[in-house]
Amino acid sequence: MSQASNAPHAPRTIVITGAGSGIGRTTARVLLEQGWNVVLAGRTAQKLHETAQGHGSALVVPTDVSDSQSVDQLFAAAAERFGSVDVLFNNAGIFGPPAAIDELDPAQWDEVCRINLTGAINAARAAFTHFKAHGGGRIINNGSISAQVPRVNSVAYTVTKHGIAGLTKCLELDGREHRIRATQIDIGNTASDLLDDFGATEGALQPSGHRLVEPTFPLAEAAEAVAYIAGVPLGTSINQFTITAGGMPYIGRG
Repeated sequence: MSQASNAPHAPRTIVITGAGSGIGRTTARVLLEQGWNVVLAGRTAQKLHETAQGHGSALVVPTDVSDSQSVDQLFAAAAERFGSVDVLFNNAGIFGPPAAIDELDPAQWDEVCRINLTGAINAARAAFTHFKAHGGGRIINNGSISAQVPRVNSVAYTVTKHGIAGLTKCLELDGREHRIRATQIDIGNTASDLLDDFGATEGALQPSGHRLVEPTFPLAEAAEAVAYIAGVPLGTSINQFTITAGGMPYIGRG
């Protein structure tokens, strides 16, 4: 992927949720290096400032994506600082408990739903409203390859990520007349803290019952994929983009 052909000619603005760590943090830094204005959203101001590293084109806006008013304030702050937003990277999410459905506590399910689904919808709604008023824009939803195939004992995460697939398709369809494009990016096995949440560092549980230390790939490579999608002109739709560590158990998982 050539970044040169997709780099913005003038500063453009992206809102990134879940920007305090992981793929959100790394994507923010990649785009700041490319000359974007980057609005950093997340629950912890300190982590967002650590991501921004004092960059003049970064705006830190502590945000609870599960609160629609908080998300509306995020987009208002972005518009006040930069005029308009061009792209949303709808990235905030948690893995939740590693559990089969009979082991899943209702409160745990509510928490995963609140962040992964309600949070994604709140951010998409705010972006969609903003883009309709500004001639279009792009929404990139972080789906995860669990939006396609599940891991063992991942019911909460997998169900919510399948919901992201439906959200992306609806956004692309309903946004067509407004030049609003939607992409689902499914990322598998980046070298990040999320792998620790399901035990992949000591060996991820496989359908066969054994554990396997799975291949990983650098966060920066996934971030460059997000940056590529963000830079594609609105005349082009990228409906789905899958990027995984080479050789990970995905095609024919397990």
